[in-house]
Amino acid sequence: MQAQFHSIADFFHMGGYGFYVWLSYGVAYASLAVLIGVTLTRKKRVLKEIAAKAKREERLAQHRSAKE
Repeated sequence: MQAQFHSIADFFHMGGYGFYVWLSYGVAYASLAVLIGVTLTRKKRVLKEIAAKAKREERLAQHRSAKE
């Protein structure tokens, strides 16, 4: 099997298209990182909201049972 590039510099240059190739990889990975970050942040917020709602419902149920 023969190597496609003769040096590491040739690999990064990619026949003059290296800038576009590596830029596209960078944009793709940055987009994925932002997506993961936003998803994790929203997940934490939703879980906090669910816990707060469960606490409110529990307090209401206790208050209603105390009235009876």
